[in-house]
Amino acid sequence: MTTSVALSTQLAVNPLDAQSLLAAFGVLGVGVVMFAETGLLIGFFLPGDSLLFTAGLLCTGSGRHGVHLSLGPLLAAAAFGALAGAQCGYLIGRRAGGALLARSRSARLREGAERAEELLGRYGHAKAIFLARFVPVVRTVLNPLAGALEVPARTFAVWQVAGGLVWSLGLTLAGYALGSSIPNVDRYLLPLVALIVVVSLIPLASELYRGRRRAREKEVRG
Repeated sequence: MTTSVALSTQLAVNPLDAQSLLAAFGVLGVGVVMFAETGLLIGFFLPGDSLLFTAGLLCTGSGRHGVHLSLGPLLAAAAFGALAGAQCGYLIGRRAGGALLARSRSARLREGAERAEELLGRYGHAKAIFLARFVPVVRTVLNPLAGALEVPARTFAVWQVAGGLVWSLGLTLAGYALGSSIPNVDRYLLPLVALIVVVSLIPLASELYRGRRRAREKEVRG
């Protein structure tokens, strides 16, 4: 009976909801989601930022329904998933070239690819690889795109590790710090997650605005 209830809970999990994922799969789920979001194009819709923040918060025992995670294993799973996923995405791009992105029918994925190319062109390989970690969707497509564009393997590895550690450990520890300092912070979890999502979209919105402004300036000059 208990097994069937647990199985039905996992089958009913909402992949877009961080708390639902954590309640169903715990620390293992964090590692898998990090790997899928950063290494596989099909994972672009997964809630990476909010998952890391919520998972860190739940390490303090602030979660509902008795969900509690251990900080050490969580940090290890988050870092491993983020780093291994990015490296996997790079290798896929190196072997498949741009074919995977070219065949995609997702408007969000194609838009993310355009932003990733802009980052690579504007900031260079190192800075773009680091910054992409903090932009949803862009962090998914930049890794295979870097492989397809034959970014040097050493350059990619060094900067994806640097960005991946700052992103995955930073957001997790931010959630943990907030949960440790504010009693019953889980009451405000939804607004906090919404804030994290909005903040994570600021770099992408800024890039879009700058791109449109440059396009208008070219039209005026032309």
